[in-house]
Amino acid sequence: MKTYKVIGLMSGTSLDGLDLTYCHFTKTLDRWEYKIMNSKSVSYSPEMKDNLKDSIHLSADSLLILNNTYGEWLGKEVNTFILENDLQVDFIASHGHTTHHQPMNGLTYQTGSGQHLANTCHHKVVCDFRTNDVALGGQGAPLVPIGDRLLFGEYDFCLNLGGISNISFEKNGQRIAYDIGLANMILNHITQKIDLNYDKGGALAKSGKLNDQMLEALNNLEYYRLPYPKSTGYEWFTEEVVPIVEATKDSIENLLHTSVHHLCEQIAIQVLAVKSTSPASLLVTGGGALNDFLVSTLKSKLGEQVNVVVPSKELIENKEALVFALMGVLRMEREINVLCSVTGAKRDSSCGVLYWPN
Repeated sequence: MKTYKVIGLMSGTSLDGLDLTYCHFTKTLDRWEYKIMNSKSVSYSPEMKDNLKDSIHLSADSLLILNNTYGEWLGKEVNTFILENDLQVDFIASHGHTTHHQPMNGLTYQTGSGQHLANTCHHKVVCDFRTNDVALGGQGAPLVPIGDRLLFGEYDFCLNLGGISNISFEKNGQRIAYDIGLANMILNHITQKIDLNYDKGGALAKSGKLNDQMLEALNNLEYYRLPYPKSTGYEWFTEEVVPIVEATKDSIENLLHTSVHHLCEQIAIQVLAVKSTSPASLLVTGGGALNDFLVSTLKSKLGEQVNVVVPSKELIENKEALVFALMGVLRMEREINVLCSVTGAKRDSSCGVLYWPN
């Protein structure tokens, strides 16, 4: 029995910051088991946040410079994390931060140079988990479902509420997963209008009222009618969603309230359409799971047909980084870590590029 000691790094589209999760993985009788040993979240400085948020508009050379400097910054944060907790580490598994995601054009890009990260932290690095799947004709997303299958297979559905919402489930012996649509990205966009990073516990949203016109406009977005496999990202949000928000002249509370109802309606539509057991179990993780109003709204729309499970705060905040650490382990083992049934690629693959420190 072999144990891997890995730090997983994750930066999501909601731009909350960098998640570092130190995990131990062991495989017994073909079953992977995990333990989260240490974790840390690092908030982005206003400058870093703006750089990442605006990266989609950068010239090619400026984007590559950001790739290198962000990779060095990741390495420094890894070093601090290791020293703070006296960690023994086999390698780093880094998702990076997605700046461009256009699978229809054969393009996905996660900034955070693996070589600069490796050189700075003096550890082996596995990163760039999406590019190979896109080269194989896939969406390059979502990737977390391999972890849902191997680590959380006891649940009928796994729902992640990050910047966007995505869902994962088994159907006819295959893992199916796709981006449903909006989650924290729209909520954080609205709160930032009043200089709040987020709506803690959904308190502001809870105090608001429904704006029927905005709800109808959001529900009519073309993306929701597309068949899976499908994925989306910041480009879709800025081009299709932001104009709806900006055109709605209403209070912050009402904008948030309406957005929560919208994203919960879209989630409920997907879950209720495919569930085969009653009650089905739905594991909810990601930052949205800490939004009490969002979770209560989701429960009300799903009713008694679905048991909504909100796990420990540790798992909520670290699941994505945990799964990318697992993906790094699978890459080292040369095992499949990206499923074509999820992404629509030509075949399953073992994705990730390895970098050694110089």
